[in-house]
Amino acid sequence: MLNRTIIANGRPLTIIGVAPKGFSSTTLGSNPEIFVPITMRSHMESNFKAFDNRRSYWAYVFGRLAPGVSMEAAQTETSTHYRTIINEVEAPLQTGMSAATMERFRNKPIILTEGQRGQSSVHEEATTPLNLLFAVTGVVLLIACANIANLLLTRSAARANEMPVRLSIGASRRRLIGQLLLESCLLAILGGLGGLLVARWTLGAIATILPADAAATLAFQLDWPVMAFAAALSLATGVLFGLFPAFHSTGPDLASTLKGTAGQPSGARAAARFRMGLVTVQMALSIALLASAGLFTKSLFNVSRVDLGVKLDTLVTFSVSPELNGYPSEKSKAIFERIEEELSALPGVTSVSASMVPLLAGSNWGTSVSVQGFKTGPDIDNHSNYSEVGPEYFSTLGVPLMDGREFTASDRLGGPKVAVVNQAFAKKFGIEDKAVGTLMKQGGDGPLDIEIVELVQNAKYSEVKDAVPALFFTPYRQDERIGSMSFYIRTAIEPGQFLRSVNTIVLKVDPNLPVEELKTMPQQVRENVFLDRLISTMSAAFATLATLLAAIGLYGVLACTVSQRTREFGLRMALGAQGSNVKGLVLKQVAILALVGGTIGLGMAWAIGGIAESEEQLFGMKGHDPVVFTAAFVVLSLVALGAGYIPARRASRVDPMRALHWE
Repeated sequence: MLNRTIIANGRPLTIIGVAPKGFSSTTLGSNPEIFVPITMRSHMESNFKAFDNRRSYWAYVFGRLAPGVSMEAAQTETSTHYRTIINEVEAPLQTGMSAATMERFRNKPIILTEGQRGQSSVHEEATTPLNLLFAVTGVVLLIACANIANLLLTRSAARANEMPVRLSIGASRRRLIGQLLLESCLLAILGGLGGLLVARWTLGAIATILPADAAATLAFQLDWPVMAFAAALSLATGVLFGLFPAFHSTGPDLASTLKGTAGQPSGARAAARFRMGLVTVQMALSIALLASAGLFTKSLFNVSRVDLGVKLDTLVTFSVSPELNGYPSEKSKAIFERIEEELSALPGVTSVSASMVPLLAGSNWGTSVSVQGFKTGPDIDNHSNYSEVGPEYFSTLGVPLMDGREFTASDRLGGPKVAVVNQAFAKKFGIEDKAVGTLMKQGGDGPLDIEIVELVQNAKYSEVKDAVPALFFTPYRQDERIGSMSFYIRTAIEPGQFLRSVNTIVLKVDPNLPVEELKTMPQQVRENVFLDRLISTMSAAFATLATLLAAIGLYGVLACTVSQRTREFGLRMALGAQGSNVKGLVLKQVAILALVGGTIGLGMAWAIGGIAESEEQLFGMKGHDPVVFTAAFVVLSLVALGAGYIPARRASRVDPMRALHWE
């Protein structure tokens, strides 16, 4: 392995070492297979020129603390050298800064942080969504545990005569409690095993929602730590939620039970109140989840209705990167033009174009600009995003032209420099009524050498949910250095059928050039908002499960209550009560539980919605949407009444004579 030569980006490299097993990179989501010295970047990337620009800040620095040195001491020592570099070397290079901005630049501190997570910000971006999903999972677990506790209490009522008999003939209460806890833990373990199967299916579903690069980065598997956690959690829930039923079952009034005394002992009434309390908690948690799921679902609906400014139907995209094969810019541009020609010649293709920055893929390119008539100065924002595109780019994407002309194949290197700007650019730089014909320039000083030839409507650039930024476009054929490109093909046939043709065309143009990110544009948009889709899908699934569990719990409690009150209902009917009166009595109890649980749950949902809104997890709406909250309350009420109807109907059909002769 060592000292062997490999070819990367068209460059021969000698292997001098092998990274340790398990190490991928210092950035989550980036998994390089080859590491080279940072000083070789310009050698590996022919278009990289940042070494020539001292003001281009792009490198991350890692260091290891010496033994016995604290982070605070290291930061103090580093700050001394950093301050010298900033004030003596970097500050004199800065231009166009006001005195206040320069002062902030000189005094900007250096901050050392733990490097165990690398320089990735993924954990910061994912913290809030994952915490929300974890909290939702915990709520569903509580509802399931409450159901188990209710079932165990119901079972203890059915064994009301067994436990006193065991105690009376010498069994110790401790031993009986151990037996009941063993039964509870056995149920919990069996449920945990079932949960692992469900978790495996859920992980597979999550992997289908995530973009391909994210799915490849994360490990969607159940490893030993996860299974150990599941086992510990199962045992803990089995013990905690089996304690009350176990203590209640082994502590009745022995005398009244053994003598068959009529009526319910106080312990039974306490158990009934406990069961009702658990059902109320279940309903409160369920409506909180329903409302939260409604908020996230409506947020996703709002995202899906965002006007992208682009016609996505019948649009296919893919990328190629000749620079990674070591091709010079001249050859890369020739490949791009050849791909455009070959794709345009395919049957069913109506138009083809390309862009340097992939559309709606999270990429952002920006620079400062000078615009004719726009006064610049210290602290004045003259920044704009940009992209380099091919001919017919806007017509291919379906972006309407406001004024002027599109780029053509004649807009090449050596010809007059031209640009297209969007409405946001025109508004920012004050040229809304005179954009076409206005001169501009990329960067700072120098003559305005680019003429704006077209004004287009605003269209999304990097993110679906972000506002459209000020944006200008230049022809990629006028760039001396360009090494990768994303293509867009408008087809008259179903896009899924067209995808196979792309690989054939690129293989024909260059057999050594791989096709990257081949997909339809609707798929690209779904991947752009994958986090919204994940949260709304998972929360809706959990809310549905929680509501179903709450309905089962309510049904079980009411069925047990009706069974225990059989004599009462029979006596009422013997004294003249109608079946509808008895049914109404049970449904009234359901309504009270739904009202109390729903009120508590809506308060919890209000708090959850506030957190989601403050963390920017909701789009185009507030965290206390009245329509969502009302719908959640109505749904839970209907489910509760549906769960209570069968026990209520059973109570209304009690035979008075059989009930009075019961026991």
